[in-house]
Amino acid sequence: MDYRESLDYLYGLQRFGIKLGLDNIQKILGRLHHPERAYPIVHVAGSNGKGSVCAGLSSILIQAGRRTGLYSSPHLHSFTERIRIDGKAISEAEAVALIESIRAVCDGIPVTFFEFTTAMALLHFQRQEVEVAILEVGMGGRLDATNAVQPKVTVITPICLDHSEHLGADLATIAAEKAGIIKPQIPLVVGQQQPAALQVIRDRAKDLQAPVYHYGREFTVETVKDGFAYQGLELSMPGLQSGLHGVHQHHNLGVALAVAEILRRQGLDLPKGSLQDGVAAARWPGRLEWWRDGRIILLDGAHNEGGAKVLAAYLQSLSVDGIRWVVGAKATKDIANILRPVLPLVDRLYCTEPPVEDAVPAESIAHLAAEAGVSACCFVDPASALAAALADRQQGEIVLVAGSLFMVAAAREYLMDQEGALR
Repeated sequence: MDYRESLDYLYGLQRFGIKLGLDNIQKILGRLHHPERAYPIVHVAGSNGKGSVCAGLSSILIQAGRRTGLYSSPHLHSFTERIRIDGKAISEAEAVALIESIRAVCDGIPVTFFEFTTAMALLHFQRQEVEVAILEVGMGGRLDATNAVQPKVTVITPICLDHSEHLGADLATIAAEKAGIIKPQIPLVVGQQQPAALQVIRDRAKDLQAPVYHYGREFTVETVKDGFAYQGLELSMPGLQSGLHGVHQHHNLGVALAVAEILRRQGLDLPKGSLQDGVAAARWPGRLEWWRDGRIILLDGAHNEGGAKVLAAYLQSLSVDGIRWVVGAKATKDIANILRPVLPLVDRLYCTEPPVEDAVPAESIAHLAAEAGVSACCFVDPASALAAALADRQQGEIVLVAGSLFMVAAAREYLMDQEGALR
């Protein structure tokens, strides 16, 4: 099979839908002779910030010269982005070879798309002889395919109501699913949490005798002029620069630094300078990303209430004359709660639908905006919505694209196409 045929096969597995559970992935890994046991793993769960923590930690490890694997989802533009070595996506040829290898051991297993791609990543990391692998949970934790591994460190970033149709309708229930990644006596790093979630996490860690390193207790960060300061388990690091925008990213990078300190304790060679350089070099596209480092187009996933609150806080810190919001979301998301923190800050909505089957109708978003007293118009796709917002933009205004990573991906592709047309 060539790359396109291989992807067609892979995406065809989505017919099995989302099936949370570990039986399939454990069978596959057993048939592959457990590639995941060949390298140390950091396992990261949470509702918000887990991708940024993974990106920050990956950057630290790369700066230290450690061969680093990163498995994350979803991708923005290309499937190959999900599996990275030292920050670089796998090649199409490598993807084809991995698909063939995993397919060969899946006889009789109704494997899902995510289970298959998780096995691909774990096998690739073995083949590439990584020194550390970072795995981002796909959904939840307890029954997520990534939970078939035995990590050296586990991480739980801030939890909020998200994926309620699969994980539960209240914070404590969702936290219990995330806490399912905690392993007996394995260090756990915990980011900022609401009290209900934190209690569940603490109780689970206590039951499993897992050492816990809490943000605000064992380590802290402080935003200062032109950067942030980190006070960690052993290290004190003032004057740090963040490669990621937003005060909340100081917290996420603080979590990454705490994980790095634990890895140092476990014997991994990570010079202090690599921690400082790593947070400064961290990048995570589509998360408070200023397009081409300009200050006109701001891209952010903001796909749940927690993400929207973080976005709103960042917008309030800006000195701009107006905000035009290109917005769309998946139907599985609570669009009203995504809109609520941000609507008071924007001047006009450009409502559209991301390129997914289950999108919120643009008209429904426009109706919610009208109820809040914000003018809105509807467009057939993100490209036309973004083009209109840019055409309407006045001096001193910015254009925001947010509500879904699928929206961000569509906007980035439109912008890249426009740049290509100008060359």
